[in-house]
Amino acid sequence: MSDLYVAAGGGGDPIGTLIAARAVSVDPDPPLIATYAWERPEVDPTAGPLGAEDFDALADGVGGLPAFTAATRARPPAGSTMPSLAADLPARLLLLDPALGLAPLAGRLAAAAAAAGGRIRVVDIGGDILTHGDEPTLRSPFGDALTLAACHLAGVPTTVHVAGPGLDGEIGEGTLLDRLDGGSSLVPGRDAAAAAARALAWHPSEASALWAAALHGARGTVRTVGGTLRLTAASAGLHHLTLAEALGHNPVARALVAELPDTLQEAADISQRVTGIPGLESERVPRAAPPQEPPAGGPASLDRDAAMKTLRQAAEGAEHVTLRYAARTLGLTWRDIPALRTLLGSDTPVLTID
Repeated sequence: MSDLYVAAGGGGDPIGTLIAARAVSVDPDPPLIATYAWERPEVDPTAGPLGAEDFDALADGVGGLPAFTAATRARPPAGSTMPSLAADLPARLLLLDPALGLAPLAGRLAAAAAAAGGRIRVVDIGGDILTHGDEPTLRSPFGDALTLAACHLAGVPTTVHVAGPGLDGEIGEGTLLDRLDGGSSLVPGRDAAAAAARALAWHPSEASALWAAALHGARGTVRTVGGTLRLTAASAGLHHLTLAEALGHNPVARALVAELPDTLQEAADISQRVTGIPGLESERVPRAAPPQEPPAGGPASLDRDAAMKTLRQAAEGAEHVTLRYAARTLGLTWRDIPALRTLLGSDTPVLTID
């Protein structure tokens, strides 16, 4: 079997993790990707990460980590994109449940890594895993820090990969490149990005979509739900660090290792003490634009030219928008993204509007 990949923050990170796995491994088998089921409020209205008790029809996985399949379903009122990702990503997705506590989480990671290839590869899309805890745009440092701490306690050889520096909008590209200076890096080929195309066709991920767009050659300003970012040549990079180097940057992870909290809430409280950001509160960002009334007939009832005009006006000069931003701006939900792509004639990770 191959190494165990860990999508550091949950949400759409398994998509970018699949791309990274295709870039760093020659193993022809689908990679094992462990991930939190921890998603944005529009996907999951419940608070905090989901555990095994929140799903029906999980499959036997690896090392005590259950696996998602296309038949898995989140139990209402919870919601999750993980079953659909399991169907559309050429990977095997395993559930990480941080509610077990830090030490049990580390034990599960160690067991899964031993059953796989004996090594862990943590993948973070955007780079907030290298937070110093005081960046003014930082929004959600807790999940990544918890991953780092658990991997340290697991005692398994671990490499940390940062993909698309700055593309999560939490730490600026320049700051991250300074922190990554001296490490090795590569730029995955377009074929690696293409492996995630089916998932990117509908998933509301922004950071993974932006990284895929950069790998396909997109450059320039992009309007996201959280603000405006710029795709540059550096956006396509995949950087590699040792676990010790990543821990050296992240004070939340170091505090978790030092204090060994027994519960998820205690761990979240440590994160909040260090950064001032609530660890378990859903990440909230302003609406993409002044809300419109949802179109009565859904995306099919929209006029393409009118929709593009609305997006150009709302994006205020940006050359591209994410599909998540486009849907919210037009009064749609993330589930409307495939139909919106059809309306706008877009099959790329981000929508070009310039």
